[in-house]
Amino acid sequence: MNYIFNKKINGLIHGGDYNPEQWLDEPDILKKDIEYMKEAGINEATLGVFSWAMYEPKEGEFHFEWLKQIMDNLYENGIYTILATPTGARPVWMDTKYPEVMRVDNMGNRNRHGFRHNHCLSSEVFREKARIIDRKLVETVGNHPGLLMWHISNEFGGECYCDLCKKKFQQYLYKRYDGDIDKLNHEWWSTFWSARYSSFDEIEPPYRNGQFAVLGLNLDWKRFTTQNFCDYISVEIDTIRRYSDRELPVTTNFMKRFWDIDYRELSKKIDVISWDSYPAFHNDKETFADTMLENAFDHALLRGLKPDKPFMLMESTPSQVNWMEFNKLKRPGVNKLCAAQAVACGSDTVQYFQWRKSRGALEQFHGAVIDHLGTNDTRVFKEVAETGRFLSKIGEVEGSVTNNKVAVIFEWENWWAIEAAFAFAGQTKKYDETCISYWKTLMALGIDADVISVNDVSDKYKLVIAPMLYQLTEKAASLLTEYVEQGGILLGTYMMGYVNENCLCYQGGFPGSGLNKLFGVISEEIDPLYPSDRNGISLTLDSDANVNMTTSLTVKDYAEILRVNDAEVLGIYTEDFYKDSPAFTVKKAGKGKAYYQAARCDEASLTELLEFILKSEEITHEKLAAGIEKHTRCSDDYAYTFYLNNSDKECELSNIEGENLVTGEQFTGCVKLMPRESIVLKSKLL
Repeated sequence: MNYIFNKKINGLIHGGDYNPEQWLDEPDILKKDIEYMKEAGINEATLGVFSWAMYEPKEGEFHFEWLKQIMDNLYENGIYTILATPTGARPVWMDTKYPEVMRVDNMGNRNRHGFRHNHCLSSEVFREKARIIDRKLVETVGNHPGLLMWHISNEFGGECYCDLCKKKFQQYLYKRYDGDIDKLNHEWWSTFWSARYSSFDEIEPPYRNGQFAVLGLNLDWKRFTTQNFCDYISVEIDTIRRYSDRELPVTTNFMKRFWDIDYRELSKKIDVISWDSYPAFHNDKETFADTMLENAFDHALLRGLKPDKPFMLMESTPSQVNWMEFNKLKRPGVNKLCAAQAVACGSDTVQYFQWRKSRGALEQFHGAVIDHLGTNDTRVFKEVAETGRFLSKIGEVEGSVTNNKVAVIFEWENWWAIEAAFAFAGQTKKYDETCISYWKTLMALGIDADVISVNDVSDKYKLVIAPMLYQLTEKAASLLTEYVEQGGILLGTYMMGYVNENCLCYQGGFPGSGLNKLFGVISEEIDPLYPSDRNGISLTLDSDANVNMTTSLTVKDYAEILRVNDAEVLGIYTEDFYKDSPAFTVKKAGKGKAYYQAARCDEASLTELLEFILKSEEITHEKLAAGIEKHTRCSDDYAYTFYLNNSDKECELSNIEGENLVTGEQFTGCVKLMPRESIVLKSKLL
């Protein structure tokens, strides 16, 4: 068991962002807030996320009295505090006196004061001001008995192209390429378009009105920006650790598949993963069940950054957001269902933005537990209170973790490299959507898969799927080869191993770095397909397979033309000039197997393809009814199996065994699950 808060709170956290500084002149509201929090089963409040101007209204003038009083009042009523450092938004006086703290955009223009996250991470002035405010916070409330955790800043993101960042980027490159400009020029292939550099001092960030045609430059800029965030967050964490007598956990809130930052790197700096979940529910582009499944994938992705401990759902809305194209309300029952999903996927918290709606400014109509009406008899409040009661009844899952045997690989750098490539088709690359499609298909087959990095591949997993692993390092190739040879089953796909870590194409055949030998195939060409193009794969199993199957799969978007060396051909194309050529292969390597899927398939065909692999490799699975999710968390002694019905129909679950954690009822056999209902079953581990 791995408890986030060392059992200081017994059970799951139910809480969220609270902005009492907006209501200091209305003590009756602050009093009522605590009454309502207790009624809704709220046991945590996140304070101070954007409070810098309240803490330090003038440079060097500090006011923390109100914060300590709020924390005292919360703690006296059984409500704990997660305290944010306020560096997500700066006070006006700082930007007025020290303009260097404001970012420069990718056209070289200095921003003006405004919005949030408009700070240069390289600015020593900003870093020093952050150290000062963080130290004051620690000295004032760092030993408060109600303090659970430190929350560093808020939703990191964006880039700065100022001279400070440019110089720091040059230093980063100097170190990365061992001070050898010729080495950089080779890896960036800078002889193209006369982009060659004679010194590191000549290199600029990829300004939109400058050099952005060098793919290695673009990728290294993304890496540098991530490392600058890592370097900056270390400043705040080190300050807290230096002046605090307590070893409280530290986090910062992530934002699902966020483009700007490689979260795998940033996660190394914090103790606990937390993230903000805002799915576009009830849209007209996909079903509710598909939206829920994509959200479950994001839970798995963020969980996979620190798989050995629970994560935190730091923000969600109890009703609606205010920034989407259509800000739909959550329908009745969805808040509780989303809470069940978060916990099922490994979260030990369900938290909201926000507790009470602001009267003014940008987020005045963002959803909250307490509406402008200000009462506890609204639909939203009642649903939050119901969610609180549900969480209190399943609290014993706290500290348990998942133990999945199948994984899908997702890499930020690979995502950046694919999108930056001037190749394939502009509208259909869809790397992240493709990874999600494999994960969703596995869930439909009853398999809750982890989402991992290549570096996390191990013999823990019976099957690893590597969709579109376009950027392939030598280390990654070695890890995948070792995994297969030691008995693992690997599925690789089209667009695999085309370039190295600096976006240089491999020579000698794709996939490169020796993986063409592992798979026994070489991809000679790739054909991007128009939506009107038609092709298929005729899949036939030989008599040695564990299943007998002949079927036709539908191909869309991409089809590679393969040269087969020593792999076994299981599927061939049915159309076009490459009709009857190999499209799906397998090769035994050591104790394991490497499957290669040369073309993208539609949803139904992908289900057939994965089901074939699962059956062939005797990996336990079960087809779930449409709209059903199944997740399992394990403690030292018990398994907690969650079923969620995301469909609009009643569903009967069969072969169910265990104790209903909410009611205490024992089940053996069949259980009916109503639309948008969930059940948590506890069973003894053998």
